Amino acid sequence: MVAELRKLDKSLYETDYNLWVLETVDKLRRRDLDALDWENLIEEVEALSRRDKKKLKSLLRLLFEHLLKLTYWRSELTYNQGHWRGEILNFRQQIKDDLADSPSLRSYLASILDTCYEEGRAVAAQRSQLPLSHFPETPIADLEQVLDDSWFPPSPEE
Repeated sequence: MVAELRKLDKSLYETDYNLWVLETVDKLRRRDLDALDWENLIEEVEALSRRDKKKLKSLLRLLFEHLLKLTYWRSELTYNQGHWRGEILNFRQQIKDDLADSPSLRSYLASILDTCYEEGRAVAAQRSQLPLSHFPETPIADLEQVLDDSWFPPSPEE
């Protein structure tokens, strides 16, 4: 009987993911541990952490991209400054919201800071059509500054 339930769950996981989730939650609430599709449940729980990390990496990359455009793409500053600043504040808030839910991910962000900066730098160069060398090779700020709502990098002229 248990084997048949697991086979049904596996099939449900593959054919109707949402229903599989709802039924899994129901089984967890009822503490019906024998009826759980453990293999897929473990996989899904592990995927939650990967998803959170991927989201944070994307947000940090976007944050650096917009900080760099705001600071170094001078010809577009007048037209885009408000938009870029709004995006910067939005990305900062999303990162802070995620860190409020999972403070342990702060160390992960610190560990990928250089990579996100390099990737954001490459995107800023591509979008602005400025040479990559126009943007500093090393991060323009540490994690605390980058997440500080009141911090913006000084313009290169300053």
